[in-house]
Amino acid sequence: TLFLDPKWRKEGNGYLLSKSRFLFMAAFRERFNDKVVAEMRGVIDEHGYSPFWESLGKRFFAMEFSRADYLCGTGQKAFIAALMPKHPLYVDFLTPETRAVIGQVHPQTAPARAILESEGLRYEGYVDIFDGGPTLESYVSEIRAVRDSRVLPVRLGTPSTEGPLYLLSNDRFTQFRALLAHISLSDVAVVLSAETAAALHVTAADTVRFVPLFAEEK
Repeated sequence: TLFLDPKWRKEGNGYLLSKSRFLFMAAFRERFNDKVVAEMRGVIDEHGYSPFWESLGKRFFAMEFSRADYLCGTGQKAFIAALMPKHPLYVDFLTPETRAVIGQVHPQTAPARAILESEGLRYEGYVDIFDGGPTLESYVSEIRAVRDSRVLPVRLGTPSTEGPLYLLSNDRFTQFRALLAHISLSDVAVVLSAETAAALHVTAADTVRFVPLFAEEK
């Protein structure tokens, strides 16, 4: 999960934080399941009011939404299985306000959802049991940044700044680094500036993983 302070939501920082995770998955596929899921924040107002929780969750959990959300965030999820009903719940029994927010994201979460959907994650009808927010999912192998990423040796030089931005990373498990940069490509090497190579903790003897930041850019 991630949360980016509003004052840093610029210069591609959101894209970097979201998509760099996929390069890590690409480098260490054996450490991940075949499918990845992303739980998106549902509709909640500035006072913490969640229509979905008030209409559904609150009737089964004797606590406020903030408390239930905190317990889940700290890994204490046993109470969900213990208290939720064992039979299907009919959406038609919920209020119109509640039905309207099922599968919808918080306005501030809409950009994050768009980023994930551009990488191939899709809403398949599953929602969060607390706020009704959508769960996006995809097979890891089908995520654009995983599927299209390449690995080539590093060559130090002065890359062109006219082309698209690339997402780059080293493939080190305990010292993983990722960043956005302009690069120049050949069939045998990636040309990086000395500054970019230093930030990635790589030298001309190493390799880097890279993929265009956006799907339409090759």
